[in-house]
Amino acid sequence: MSAGSASGKSFSAANAGMTVEECENMIQGSLRTPTVKFLREHLEKSGCGIAPNFIRAVNCSQRMSGGYSRGEGIVVCSNHLTIQDEVTQVVIHELIHAYDDCRAANLDWTNCAHHACSEIRAGHLSGDCHYKRELLRGFVKIRGHEQDCVRRRVMKSLACNPYCSQAAAKDAMEAVWDTCYNDTKPFDRAP
Repeated sequence: MSAGSASGKSFSAANAGMTVEECENMIQGSLRTPTVKFLREHLEKSGCGIAPNFIRAVNCSQRMSGGYSRGEGIVVCSNHLTIQDEVTQVVIHELIHAYDDCRAANLDWTNCAHHACSEIRAGHLSGDCHYKRELLRGFVKIRGHEQDCVRRRVMKSLACNPYCSQAAAKDAMEAVWDTCYNDTKPFDRAP
């Protein structure tokens, strides 16, 4: 869901979804998918190696699917997920944040525009806003659903950033939208 500092993210033993062990197995499954392999390969090519424990399952007390934190890696919230597809989507989304963090030497997660840009890219490129996923969430719109979904999810993530007021988050998202939405690196086009 969000990137940046993991401070403020607390983990507890709450367990409504799957166990940490089940989630770890699903993370291993996601590592074999073409998109995850592609992103990991491009992280390596960009000079950012991934340690074996870079992606790990945890129980999260906050209502979130996962997160990326510079220097700490990716957490996948096992207790908020139930199926392989959800785990894979979180891994892809967070790997896009890791890629952005790797390729942009001056990325500042406390800067609303920087954070918004990475969220726009992750929402657009990860498949988070695929029509079928939106239908399952109860959002039914034929035209423009993907951009509406990305905007909604960017705002949800930026609301968790203590450096971004709602107004600042919306302004930042609008200011960087075109550039970041159209930046599909490392993909040739949006998957």
